[in-house]
Amino acid sequence: MKRQTRTRAAIATAAALVAAGTVTVGVSAAGPESKSTKSTKPTKAQIAALFDGWNAALATGDAETVADRYASDAVLLPTVSPEIRTDRAGIVDYFEHFLANKPQGKKIRTVVNVLDSNSAIDAGLYEFTLTDPETGEKREVEARYTYEYEKRGGKWLIVNHHSSVLPAAG
Repeated sequence: MKRQTRTRAAIATAAALVAAGTVTVGVSAAGPESKSTKSTKPTKAQIAALFDGWNAALATGDAETVADRYASDAVLLPTVSPEIRTDRAGIVDYFEHFLANKPQGKKIRTVVNVLDSNSAIDAGLYEFTLTDPETGEKREVEARYTYEYEKRGGKWLIVNHHSSVLPAAG
């Protein structure tokens, strides 16, 4: 009887070791280092190009289209308003007024930091040509900007956008 108990114990131990080894192999294959599940970091150029999509949204003249570029919990510190916008309604309201000036933006200098596969920051200087809706007179406005992006649901969205008029050289 002792012999049968030892044999059963040996078989149970061996089975447990085989099962543990199988689980370990499965966990290793599915771990974060697995190529099939690894998310790759975007390039700096890909992040810098997100501005082009935002600028194209401005060109539509539709505040809702521009607001679609922002996350639902985004913060907008806009160039020509003292009010901090923290929800979609506030962002739409800002762009309804800003778009009346038919803004056309272009980057002057950009510095991109890709933080990880789902977040990045694009900061620098841009210039806008604005058209007075009453007189048609055009003017150039240089500003500093910072866009913080997050990839949510497979889509890059602005989660924080700060823009301020570039101060005169001192």
